[in-house]
Amino acid sequence: MYKENGESKDSVPEIFAVLRKSSDFMQYESRTKDHPIWIAYFRTLVDMKILHQSILPQVQGDWKTLDELIGLVPIENIIITIDTDVIKEKLLDGYVLINLAEYGSNVALFRATLNKAREVSLPEVEFSVVGPKEAFVESIESNINLIRKRIPIDKLRVKEMKIGDLSQSKVAVLYVDGVANEENVHTIWERMKDIHFDQICDSSYITQMISDNHNSPFPQLLDTERPDRVAAILAEGKVAIMVDGSPHVLIGPTTLVEFFSAFEDYSLNWILASFFRLVRLFAVAFSILITPIYVAALTYHYELIPKDLLNTLVSSRREIPLPPILEALFLELTIELLREAGARLPTKVGQTIGIVGGIVIGTASVEAGLTSNVLLIIVALAALGSFTTPVYVMGNTIRLLRFPFLIFAQMYGLLGIVFCFCFLIAHLLKLTSLGRPFLEPIFPPRVADMKDALIRLPFSVMSKRPYEVRAKEPKRFSGKKAKQNKDIDE
Repeated sequence: MYKENGESKDSVPEIFAVLRKSSDFMQYESRTKDHPIWIAYFRTLVDMKILHQSILPQVQGDWKTLDELIGLVPIENIIITIDTDVIKEKLLDGYVLINLAEYGSNVALFRATLNKAREVSLPEVEFSVVGPKEAFVESIESNINLIRKRIPIDKLRVKEMKIGDLSQSKVAVLYVDGVANEENVHTIWERMKDIHFDQICDSSYITQMISDNHNSPFPQLLDTERPDRVAAILAEGKVAIMVDGSPHVLIGPTTLVEFFSAFEDYSLNWILASFFRLVRLFAVAFSILITPIYVAALTYHYELIPKDLLNTLVSSRREIPLPPILEALFLELTIELLREAGARLPTKVGQTIGIVGGIVIGTASVEAGLTSNVLLIIVALAALGSFTTPVYVMGNTIRLLRFPFLIFAQMYGLLGIVFCFCFLIAHLLKLTSLGRPFLEPIFPPRVADMKDALIRLPFSVMSKRPYEVRAKEPKRFSGKKAKQNKDIDE
């Protein structure tokens, strides 16, 4: 129990007059043996079991003051206050108000919030065969619980605030004190305080509002639904952002290579993990470049194609009336339409549309002479390559990047692809995440951080935290002691 005092612009009668306009606001008088009391609450926000089993039976008991009543009610988070702003806020949070007079000086507020939340379930976006199978839910309390179970130390800090004039969404910033750089925490906190928006429905709103570059297609905060990944990254010295009502957590600062690292990589042998990570990176590069290279080669650079392959390409395009760029755009847009249709329809129907639609449209377009079978294979492989990205928002970026490369390939051939690639690199070099370079450790080059970038080396060599987070405690463990213990065991 604690007491709050303060001043407010509105009086209690004025607040109640506004709240009574809602049909679910309940305010009534109840009589005890000695005196009447007034009770007020929102019936849609209050758990009726708590109200009828823990609060009302005690109200009918033998007591004379609010302090005596509070001693009888077996509920935590009881507030005695005169501040009408606090009264209004707590009533809207699911508290029950009890007062000895209808508009007396002090009121007691009892927490009886009705919590309806989805149970913790399997990850849907970042599913993995190896490793934990828990995913975040929409309740911020449950999400913080999942993190505290994995980091059960007193240094784990949780700072909360409310954002949104209408939604009043609860937002929490999590970090490990003594490890996380205070500048990163301060940057996130100040940027969120500067948000002025009426409704915050999801963590993706926060991403767009506090990112360094709002006009970049690249996400500058890592989005994840896995508690194990958040716990591991907090241990590295990074900062997490949770939004009540969102099953996804934001992490920053982040780098480009992290978006191509699946958390399952850390559950596998380092050789296998490194191989799969390189396959992922190759698949993404293939997905972006293969169709533009096809358009450039057939439009400007026949001499670069081997003679045997050229015969195959010429024979496949013999009856095609469209130039390579229109042929490629037709297939790329068809793939995007199928992907969007499959995502927006119910699950079973969406899977059917994706499979049947792809087969029917692909076969029909080749037989009708609109596209060549070679390009159909290339576009299908490019689509598969884009699906290998572990983080969904980065996958959307990869899908978008293919189109400017296609246009430049049509305009200038292979030189156009080089120009577009240079623009892309220049943009990535300029991009930052919470003020930290987005291309680290590739540029600026950090040799020490390359152990967990393009490849993942054994845990025994990861004795230091990533340099890019500027952690207050850079060492994770003593590499010399670990080696000595290993020698002793052998």
